[in-house]
Amino acid sequence: MKLLFDARYIRTDHHDGISRYSAELLAATARAVRADPRVRLSALISDPAQRAFLPEGLTSITGPAVTSPAEVLTAQYVNRWAPDVMFSPMQTMGSLARRYRLILTLHDLIYYEHPQPPGDLPLPVQWGWRAYHRAWWPQRVALNRADAVATVSETSRAQILAHRLTRRDVRVIANAAPSAGVAHADAVSRLGARGTDLVYMGSFLPYKNVETLLRAAGLLPGYTLHLLSRITPAREAQLRALVPDGAHVVFHRGVGEDEYRELLSSCAALVTASRAEGYGLPLVEAFAQGAPVVCSDLPIFHEVAGDAAGYAPADDAAAFAARVRELTDPDLARERVRAGLDRIRAHTWQDSARELLELAWELHQRG
Repeated sequence: MKLLFDARYIRTDHHDGISRYSAELLAATARAVRADPRVRLSALISDPAQRAFLPEGLTSITGPAVTSPAEVLTAQYVNRWAPDVMFSPMQTMGSLARRYRLILTLHDLIYYEHPQPPGDLPLPVQWGWRAYHRAWWPQRVALNRADAVATVSETSRAQILAHRLTRRDVRVIANAAPSAGVAHADAVSRLGARGTDLVYMGSFLPYKNVETLLRAAGLLPGYTLHLLSRITPAREAQLRALVPDGAHVVFHRGVGEDEYRELLSSCAALVTASRAEGYGLPLVEAFAQGAPVVCSDLPIFHEVAGDAAGYAPADDAAAFAARVRELTDPDLARERVRAGLDRIRAHTWQDSARELLELAWELHQRG
């Protein structure tokens, strides 16, 4: 089976959620097929710089950028390589006149409820984004072009089915932690050395609800809230105007992987007050470093974190502050950290790679 993986969403500067999902799943799939001569895995890229982020020895072919008008012709490039099955980590891949089985991915339905697009997209793409999410039928058309649809959580799968977004089989190929995580003993031993830093990793779109975290910081004297992600000057000015008197808030404007892991290894907690998520990757990244988590009371966060997190209503700053303070109880903190490590070991990227390969084989054997 010739399996082609759409790696065009892998960023060469810093990972966002789709980029990390693509890179981790591709790496795990490459490991899974290394000793299987029946599978020939290759990657579709759009930027030569992406080759540096591919697994060693993996063949690549080049197609148009995902934001290019030529995206509608992507299948013409792919047909030349003659894959049996193609997997894309998004649902927008061009498939006109394709001659292969296709798996498309819909991560979540966030932007139907919160339609504002990421600000780093070109303006025409932002306009198209808003128009696309004003009705359900464009999504149905997009997904029904595939032979199967993947998503990253059972919560998202249930939403896709509830809205009848596709006639195709919907499978969960889940997100996972970036590694197996620190040992239980090491994580517990760090608890006494954890300070009073609170870490937020994520975008600053309105549905991420960073405003609640700022208000909570005003109720937590002695704590410092670290906002790690890149942010536009205009959005930073908006949020700075909301920082309560006496609150300690640091805007990092982007951090590298090593700095992120270091902050997670020493912080009091990772915090997120998001009103909607498709998965919640920062939660499992925190668990992998033995960091406690305080998050909004969403079904998807319960699916990902179970009893390993403290929960609060998304707009209740006082409840968030209370969940942070309760982590000063060493027994509770120890219980949460151990539960977090158990959660990430229950499902790994190797499990997701196996699920992808099982689905690819099913499609290939249909003939």
